[in-house]
Formats: sequence, C-alpha cells, structure tokens
Amino acid sequence: MRTFFPSDSCKESQLNGFNPQSWLQVERGKLSKLSSHNSSSSSIESFIKVPEPRILPNYKPVDYVEVLAQIHEELELCPLQERSSLYLLQFQVFKGLGEAKLMRRSLRKAWQKASTVHEKLVFGAWLKYEKQGEELIADLLINCDKCLQEFGPIDIASHLQTDINVAGSHETVSMSGDQVLRNVVFRIHEEKIECDRQKFAALSAPFSAMLNGSFMESLCEDIDLSENNISPSGLRIISDFSVTGSLNGVTPNLLLEILIFANKFCCERLKDACDRKLASLVASREDAVELMGYAIEENSPVLAVSCLQVFLRELPDCLNDERVVEIFSHANRQHRSIMVGLASFSLYCLLSEVAMNLDPRSDKTVCFLERLLESAETDRQRLLAFHQLGCVRLLRKEYDEAEHLFEAILTLSPDYRMFEGRVAASQLHMLVREHIDNWTIADCWLQLYDRWSSVDDIGSLSVIYQMLESDAPKGVLYFRQSLLLLRLNCPEAAMRSLQLARQHAASDHERLVYEGWILYDTSHCEEGLRKAEESIQMKRSFEAFFLKAYALADSSQDSSCSSTVVSLLEDALKCPSDRLRKGQALNNLGSVYVDCGQLDLAADCYSNALKIRHTRAHQGLARVHFLKNNKTTAYEEMTKLIKKARNNASAYEKRSEYCDRELTRADLEMVTQLDPLRVYPYRYRAAVLMDSHKENEAIAELSRAIAFKADLHLLHLRAAFHEHTGDVLGALRDCRAALSVDPNDQEMLELHSRVYSHEP
Repeated sequence: MRTFFPSDSCKESQLNGFNPQSWLQVERGKLSKLSSHNSSSSSIESFIKVPEPRILPNYKPVDYVEVLAQIHEELELCPLQERSSLYLLQFQVFKGLGEAKLMRRSLRKAWQKASTVHEKLVFGAWLKYEKQGEELIADLLINCDKCLQEFGPIDIASHLQTDINVAGSHETVSMSGDQVLRNVVFRIHEEKIECDRQKFAALSAPFSAMLNGSFMESLCEDIDLSENNISPSGLRIISDFSVTGSLNGVTPNLLLEILIFANKFCCERLKDACDRKLASLVASREDAVELMGYAIEENSPVLAVSCLQVFLRELPDCLNDERVVEIFSHANRQHRSIMVGLASFSLYCLLSEVAMNLDPRSDKTVCFLERLLESAETDRQRLLAFHQLGCVRLLRKEYDEAEHLFEAILTLSPDYRMFEGRVAASQLHMLVREHIDNWTIADCWLQLYDRWSSVDDIGSLSVIYQMLESDAPKGVLYFRQSLLLLRLNCPEAAMRSLQLARQHAASDHERLVYEGWILYDTSHCEEGLRKAEESIQMKRSFEAFFLKAYALADSSQDSSCSSTVVSLLEDALKCPSDRLRKGQALNNLGSVYVDCGQLDLAADCYSNALKIRHTRAHQGLARVHFLKNNKTTAYEEMTKLIKKARNNASAYEKRSEYCDRELTRADLEMVTQLDPLRVYPYRYRAAVLMDSHKENEAIAELSRAIAFKADLHLLHLRAAFHEHTGDVLGALRDCRAALSVDPNDQEMLELHSRVYSHEP
C-alpha cells in the first residue's frame, strides 16, 4: 500500500541497497559456493490488571515450517480433487501466523482448484465473507466499469448432471394378441386418469414390472392408486411427463407431492426433473428453510445445494436464524452428503469460523465444531477440529472437556474495551481529559506538526483523535489518520479511516481523491488513477496530483514515466497545502530523482524538506551521500534522524548500512531491543555468523525470527545455509515452506530445483 516512494516508512524490504556480507546476497541469487511498591501503587495494580492472553482457536503448529513444507510437497503429488482441502489447511496455518494476505491467497487457491460445485460454493462464500466491509470498494469498481462478479450465484443444476437415460429408463415388455392394452386407467378415489401404459411403465422398474410383468395389474385396464399419497392433479402431471418428459407450469406444492411419489416408486427421470424444477424456485431464505427438509428427506441433491447456496450467501446473518442453525446442527453424515457432497469438512470449517466470530461461547459454535470433528477424514483435520473445540470449551469454562480435547495436540478499534471488557476505552478517555488542558484547533495543528516532525506516529494519532472531536474538517483528519496507520502497519484500520474520510469529504473533488486512494490501496491502480484525473478536472489540488503520481508510478511499466511523475509532484507543490504534506512531496520527489541518478536535484529536494521539518528526509539525504561514496556523511545524516525521531528503530536499522561491522552489529542489536519483530537484524547477524563458519549459530539466529515471521527471505537464507552445510532435507523443507509463501519466486524455484536434485 503506497510503497512506490520508500523514504517514509523505512520498510525492511527496502534494505537491500547495501548488504555488508556475501550471505545477504542469497535472496538475490548471488551466493557463492562457499523493587518494592507502596500501598497506593498496590491498590492501583489491583484495579489495572494485565489481562490474560486471548484464547485464539487458530491452528499454529510448533514447527509451522515443517507443516507448510509438507503441504507444498503434497500439492505437487496429490490428485486434483484433494488440492482444495490442502489449500484450506494452508489457509489455517497462515491464519495462525497472522498473515492476512497469505490467508486470502490460500483461500482463493482453494476456490480456484475446487473440483466439485460443493467446494466451489463453500470457498466462494468464504471469500465473500472474508471481504465483509469492502462493499465500498465493490461500489467504486462498479463506477469504474470493473465490477467483480467472480463470487456471484452458481448455476447449481448445470454443475450437477445426472446419467439418467432421457429416452427411457427401462425396457418395456412386448405383449401379443388380445393381451396388448395400449392404455391404463389409474383410479384415485372417484377420479380416473387415463395413461399410456408403455410410457408410464418406462418411468421406473417398479411400474414396468407392475404394468408389463407377471403381476395381475398387467392384465387390468383399471388400477387403484388411492393409497399412495398422490392427488389426481399430481397423477395427471406425471402422466403428461411420461409422454413429454417435461414439467411446465407446475405449482411448488404439486412438485413436492410428485417428488415424494417419484422417490417412493424409483422414478429417477421424474425425480430429477422435480429436483431441478424446485431448485430453480429457491429465491429467499424462507424458500430455502422450507425446502431443505424435503431435499434431505427425498435425497434431492440439486435442491439441497441450491438451498445451501442461499444460506451461505447470507452469512453471517443467516446464523442468527435458529431454523438455519438447526438444519446445520442436526445434519447427520448422510444428510451432509446430500447437502454438500464431499465438502462437509470445508463447510463446517466455514460455519465454525463465522459462529466463533459472532460468539465463540455459543451453543451453535460448539455444535458446528462437533459436526466439524465428525466430518474430519485425516489426522490433520481432526487435529484442527480438536484444537478449536478445545479452545471454545475453555472459553466456556468447561475445563474437563477442554482438557480432554487438548490432550487429543496442545487501540486500533473504535469499540475497544478495557479492564477485562468492563469499560469502553472512550469512557476512560473522557475521564482523563478532565485533568488536561484543552487545546484550540491552532494548538492541535502545532502539536501535530511537532509530533509528525519528531517521527512520533502514536503521538500524532492522539492529536488527530482529539481534533476529530472538534469542528475541524474531518475528511482531511481521517485521511491523515490513515497515513499514520499505514506507517504503523495497520492496513485494515487505515482503510477504515479512508472510508470515513470519503464520508466526511468537504467537496466532490476531495471525495474523488479519497476514493482514488481506496482503489489504489486495494491494488486497483488504474481505477485510482482515473479518480485522480477526475478530481484534477474539477480542481487542481495538492492531494489529487500527489495521488496521480503514486498511481501512475504503480500502473505504468514504462521507466520513462519518471519524468511525468516528477512533473506531477512539482504540480502538487505549486498547489496550496500544509508543510506536513509538502515535506512528504519533496521527500518523494527526491526519491524519484535518486532513482533517475540525478543526485544533486535529489539532495536539493531533501534539504528543502528538512527546512520545513520533514525529519524523515534525513534518510533520503543519507542515501544520496552514500551513492556519492561519502559513507561517513551518510552515517552522520542518519545519526541526526536517530536523535530527532521518537520512533527510531528503523533509523538505527538504516544507519547500520553506513558503518563498519562492529558499529553495524551494535545498531542492529539496538533495533532488536526497540522492536524485536523486525527481521533484518536477524538476517544480518546470521550472515555474519555464517561468514565466521559458525553454521549452527547462524541457523539458530534465523530460526529465532522464523518462529514469529513467515518471511520469504528468512526461509530462503536458512535453506541456503542448510544446503551449504549439506543438510539437504532441511534445505528442501525450507524451500517448500518458502514456496508456500510465494509460489512464483524465481530464485526460490531455482534453489528448490537444485536442492531437490540432491535429495537422497
């Protein structure tokens, strides 16, 4: 999201400009062979308790790398019909790791590789459920003539074909002489319905035997069917069907009556026609609730799946309907087979997740998880089901049951609540505000400028939150909030702020800019570019030109677009804006000049940005000094940033590239102290250890980071280390896990191929 200009976020992926040791070149394919408390504080502690960790029913195996590697290997070898279930397991692993993008990719793969309509339906509904809250994006795409239709309703009947012989299911027996009776009359109480004997006999084996076999009915012209729960109207329709093979203009009630009759007498063509006709009439939840019982009772798969589709498309709301919950809860193995074929485990995985999101302690959550356990066919599926059910039992304080199940493995939200959920954070905020001075809007802008300049993103967020309670223009504030949330790596919260910015936009041209950022941040660069152009046509503004520069840079593959991007940023700087955003534009303009090799122009941009206190420009200026072979000045420039920045872990990380080994190690140790979840320091230390021939220590250092981050570069580097030490199986495991993270990474594919050729 907004990653074209690297200067603002100090992301780890942008640290590849200079790698101190040869081992850090692996990811680019260049590896050679080679005290006490007083009573007052105690009373406070008794109130403000550290909450216990949340019980998360996510599947996170101790050695997730091994599991991902196994899944990748099985995906290469398994039959096509087993791939969806493997991608579902991969989804569960990535969910346990908190990798939202990888989760969604695995789920999409499961949907794409679905071998049955049942799987297609379940995974399509799951993807639709995962996209909750993105209705705005869909609306914007409609306006941009790019409406996503991939998860629309499925034509169930066309996917569930039968092998019934349309011309006739059963042979007729030819009779000679005066025994030939062309027609037969069926009597239902006082009414008589005349039917073609041979056509009616062809409906099923029982009717063929009755009308043409050795039964006395074969010699009768009048047969009583009064005790078979079929009405005269129904029988007339069946008679017509025996001749025409179609059911047109039949009411739903009669179709149900005929379906039951057809099932009773094994009239497969008639039953299939009723099944499909009824399925075409399922238009609402009420229809689906009413007809699902008949579908299961009469073994009508097309009708059952059509009803299921209605339920799944209404998730999560339909799980608040007790009738729907009862259908899913009481379905036995045979019922599940009719309803969802072989995709029972996938279905109850979805239903369990939705139910847990609604209320993990509810009876329906427990019931769905019990059905999930019943549907499990492999040890890994049972493991997942046991774990999730155990977590829910623990949440419900059903400790004995939870223990049994476990023994079988082992601020950014507006509605956030504190003190074990008893107090809304907003209420505590109100109490605290009584003890602080109220700032005017002018004071707030000054405070925001100071904190933004000191790289204090949390402090900046707090100022914006206070400003939102005033009469200040809210669209601009929500937009600034989204920028800060992106810096803090909170994309979902940032998107929510962008949507609020759109809702509170003060003008149409401002609204178009926010819509453009929403589209850009969801990888729809060309659509975002069009929004920027529409906004500029209405009014030339800083934000519109700024957006257009970003979107053009990402949507164009032509390197010559740099000059256009420069021109757009210059146009932006000519438009009115505050120093916070102008500093950002100057910083980004400097980055473009660096990429084009115009270092003096870049230095001017960074210097001008620093004059208006855009502190992050120190990093860009340090980069210019380094590219001019002035490493000492680059180090000094980053030191200035470290002194000014409140949040400076990334600055230490970047400075480490501009010094000798000992200072580099000291800076990276400081990074790990300030932010233990940044992975680059682990990679560097591992490379240094490898250069010192301390292979085991190097692998252990990488393993520390891999334990909390499924990072492609970490796995790649550890695979290379394993290969270097002759551990082919370890290398192969890491290669496969890395390819689960990115199946198309060319360097990983090459390393995997090389290692695989040496597998014992």
